[in-house]
Amino acid sequence: MANRNVAVYGAYGHTGRFVVSELLDRGWIPTLCGRDAAKLDILATANCGLDLRQASVDDPASLDRALVGAAAVINCAGPFVRTAEPMIEAALRAHIPYFDVAAEIEVVGSVFERYSERARRENIAIMPAMAFYGGLGDLLATAAMDDWPAADEVSIAYGLSSWKPTLGTRSTSAVSRQRRNGRRIVFSNSTLQFSTGEAPTTEWTFPEPIGAQPVVGEFTMADTVMVAHHLKTPEIRSFMTTAAVRDLSGEDLSPPAPIDKSGRSSQTFLLEVVARRGTVERRAAARGQDIYAVSAPLVVEAMRRVLSCSNGRGGVFAAGEVFEPRDFLLSLCPDHLAVELS
Repeated sequence: MANRNVAVYGAYGHTGRFVVSELLDRGWIPTLCGRDAAKLDILATANCGLDLRQASVDDPASLDRALVGAAAVINCAGPFVRTAEPMIEAALRAHIPYFDVAAEIEVVGSVFERYSERARRENIAIMPAMAFYGGLGDLLATAAMDDWPAADEVSIAYGLSSWKPTLGTRSTSAVSRQRRNGRRIVFSNSTLQFSTGEAPTTEWTFPEPIGAQPVVGEFTMADTVMVAHHLKTPEIRSFMTTAAVRDLSGEDLSPPAPIDKSGRSSQTFLLEVVARRGTVERRAAARGQDIYAVSAPLVVEAMRRVLSCSNGRGGVFAAGEVFEPRDFLLSLCPDHLAVELS
């Protein structure tokens, strides 16, 4: 493809910086976009030669200017309840595909509901939540189900060694909690619904060497919306290691500390998906380091595949809906993931 320019909105954020680096490593040319001019200047200084464009989601004209000449846009700026729709509208006006790394369940659901028909009509690809929470779990679930037309149940288990949330994650979580008024979202009886009371706790046996771990149930993330969108199952259960849940609500507000030159933290993850039909189970799992860092190769690889498809169709898509899941996952091995597919 001739045009290698990609607009990255929220480029100076924690995940945005990983996305910029991933694009550069793959030979793309990021255009640094965001509302904070000072932060853009600092990032541009560290990446000499890159174009920067100040833009605000409150100013559609500035977004239009930011996307001029771009082949695609990757939105890394949360809370996505505030940025997703303005950026999608700008992408549609520019007639370029849109990707983001949102983890907000309501936002991802709203994007499917509000933009599917329009994006299909205008032949523009929109892929929300193409990140650790969303795209990765959906790819694993699609790979696990394989040739099954339906499953009785899909379970998603997040095995995080720890969770030092970024300030963006904390801000997004606060907005989501306020909107839900203390309720949790679950997928049961083929529909998203609210759950109240204490979240259930149980134990999940992850592949070795992690093994059995205490987990908190009903920890629904964007993966659930993606899976429910294109895979047939009435029940989607989700679990998060208890230690990570404690970190998420802890008083330590320090961001993830980098331990290598790429900026990754010491956090490790094991994401396992189990599809069950009757008494038969199929499993798929992915291991790696730093849930924020791994979101970059996920979203950039998705963008590359969409842009390289000359006869691509428009619409709002989940990862497993448009990509062959095993091929996509294995393309990220061994640099970013270790994948185990049953």
